[in-house]
Amino acid sequence: MTDNANPDISQNRTDLLNRISDASDGDTVLVAASKRQPDDRVNAALAAGQRVFGENRVQEAQQRWAERRKTYPDLELHLIGPLQTNKAEDAVRLFDVIETIDRSKLANAIAKAAAKVGRSPDVLVQVNTGDEPQKGGESVGDLDD
Repeated sequence: MTDNANPDISQNRTDLLNRISDASDGDTVLVAASKRQPDDRVNAALAAGQRVFGENRVQEAQQRWAERRKTYPDLELHLIGPLQTNKAEDAVRLFDVIETIDRSKLANAIAKAAAKVGRSPDVLVQVNTGDEPQKGGESVGDLDD
């Protein structure tokens, strides 16, 4: 599929990258949230050069990206939604970055899965700095766990 298949995606991506470049120091990465997008739009984004994608469901991401990884070995996949501990191993196998670890039980499940699979994705830890019960994340006092 070429850029002409969906020129809006290609042009929007170019415009966004230009805006990011103008506003940043160059270390910013555009993560395209591909969750719930039809295949033709994902293919258009790939054809436009986009290689970093975010998904919020492990099973949907497996279906979408397993074969595409063979064609695009430079893909970087981010899990951008909540993760259940029982899906930690699947997430470790597929994703390059897991956003977000919000509790020690999940961190332990990911660590165990990484040891088993022999693959360690980057992870982001959500910290509830104000220990506010209505907000997610690990409390500052429990970070050592």
